[in-house]
Amino acid sequence: MKTKETLTPISSHGHCYVCGKENPHGIGLTWYAKEDGSIFSEFTLTTKQQGPLGHIHGGASAAVLDEVIGVAIWRAGYNVAVVNLDTRFRQAIPVDTTVTVEARMTEKNGRKIYGTGEIKLPNGSVAVSAKGIYIEAPHLFEENRYRD
Repeated sequence: MKTKETLTPISSHGHCYVCGKENPHGIGLTWYAKEDGSIFSEFTLTTKQQGPLGHIHGGASAAVLDEVIGVAIWRAGYNVAVVNLDTRFRQAIPVDTTVTVEARMTEKNGRKIYGTGEIKLPNGSVAVSAKGIYIEAPHLFEENRYRD
């Protein structure tokens, strides 16, 4: 990562498939809150997340984007679950390539809360992007998730 911006680590969440350290089959990402409210991570996916030979499965990319956008919205104070994730696959992500992901909450309109995110390759080009619509669903999660 080539930034001097302050990054605040966000604790993992138990058995979460994307960010839980207790899930032996999960991806195990670490999230960082940036000063501007966005969420960031730098990570490498492996053959455990492979789809087409030598490349990451689109579902793994979508799961990462769903979670990181959700984390950005959680950090803004809303306990949410995704109801729609519009995912754009622009470039295949090679297995064992270090990539970055960044997401942010963009808008709240009534019950709907919107966010966007991008996974970028080492050269800075966007491999996968997503726009999500989330709604508050506090009954599904503990209140303090991602707010340490």
